[in-house]
Amino acid sequence: MRSHPSRLEHFHGLPVHHFTGPDEDPGPPPPASVAWRLTTDREVPFEERWGSFLDRVRTDEVVALVIGAWWQEWDEHGIDPVLELITAQAHRLPRLRAVFLGDVESEESEISWIRQGDAGRVLRAWPGLCELGVRGAEGLAIEPLRHQALRRLRVESGGLPSEPVRGLAACDLPALHHLELWLGTDWYGGDCTAADVRALLAMLDRSPRLAHLGLCNSDIQDEIAAAVAAAPAVAGLDSLDLSMGTLGDDGGAALLSGQPLTHLRALDLGHHYMSEEMTRRVRATLGPHVQDLGLTPAHRGERRSEERYVAVGE
Repeated sequence: MRSHPSRLEHFHGLPVHHFTGPDEDPGPPPPASVAWRLTTDREVPFEERWGSFLDRVRTDEVVALVIGAWWQEWDEHGIDPVLELITAQAHRLPRLRAVFLGDVESEESEISWIRQGDAGRVLRAWPGLCELGVRGAEGLAIEPLRHQALRRLRVESGGLPSEPVRGLAACDLPALHHLELWLGTDWYGGDCTAADVRALLAMLDRSPRLAHLGLCNSDIQDEIAAAVAAAPAVAGLDSLDLSMGTLGDDGGAALLSGQPLTHLRALDLGHHYMSEEMTRRVRATLGPHVQDLGLTPAHRGERRSEERYVAVGE
């Protein structure tokens, strides 16, 4: 793996506060002032930590929840038992508006090893949820559903399987404002195809408030660029992120020959593999119009300099 997302410091516009249980000193902060991070350790299993949280924090005022590592020595069951535990107490968190699942660093687990579950369970438990973040994609399930409040969805992965992408494409998310998917590589389970991406883009036509789209970190980034270049939903965007993947000259040419992108405030093509000539063409065409144009190339070592790789894999 070339890089790994670090532990969250802020979530849902709030600082992340690590809940340590009865030993909180000098005492817990106001419940709505932070995003509460719950994790286990070798002495305290997650179920006990969760019970302590419910007992010691005014959870009826909590607005943001971050779930870190839920296992003590190894992850035997994935996150589903944790989701069952927290959603069973949904009535104790009536104001919850944001959840992040899997705030885990590489020292705890590589991103491709994080075992997710049915993320839709969280959406069904909290109809008012505005933001959902997920790190890791093994076992991730997103079943077709309608959710009227969700504004931000972010999935970070080294390999996102096609099933949750297809499930997401069948969802109805009319309030969606920000969507970011790290699609990853087939080496780590990322078997999403261009057809899956096109179906997802078609779904986004039913999300008229969408302002940001990120389809990142993919080893089919050229095909994704071609799909994006023809997608009507892109015309309503403020920002587009196609970074971290294997974008080359074919993808760059597709973006230049497709629908106009000059309305974008920001376009991130960082970690790309375009030639210097194509990079100049993109800069000359879009640079005068796009305020924030990211064109940082991928680092190429002296050996195997023609090999392309995504920014986040294992």
